[in-house]
Amino acid sequence: QVQLVESGGGLVQPGGSLRLSCTASGRDFGSGAMGWYRRPPGKQRELVATMSGGGRTNYADSVRGRFTISRDNARNTVYLQMNILKPGDTAIYYCWYRNIRLEREYWGQGTPVTVSS
Repeated sequence: QVQLVESGGGLVQPGGSLRLSCTASGRDFGSGAMGWYRRPPGKQRELVATMSGGGRTNYADSVRGRFTISRDNARNTVYLQMNILKPGDTAIYYCWYRNIRLEREYWGQGTPVTVSS
């Protein structure tokens, strides 16, 4: 089992910044990929950014250059630094982890981000 706990969401004005954090725990947590997905209002969940256990990153085109994913393996934590936020970034942001050996995916409970003036 793996538990993912997100923090850092909130209300921010357009052009502002936020940093999301997600800390993992549980016996099945290891060196697999971690990342972030989001569900905008009325839309399906979509990829934001992921990072493999080896540090390889992948970003959605809509956030590349504005968002940065990073990882602290000693703290079992992944971060998402979000800059130059736009109203279109408004969504519930979910932390994600994939255990490669068990071929299982795990999700956090989600943290809301609202970009509005």
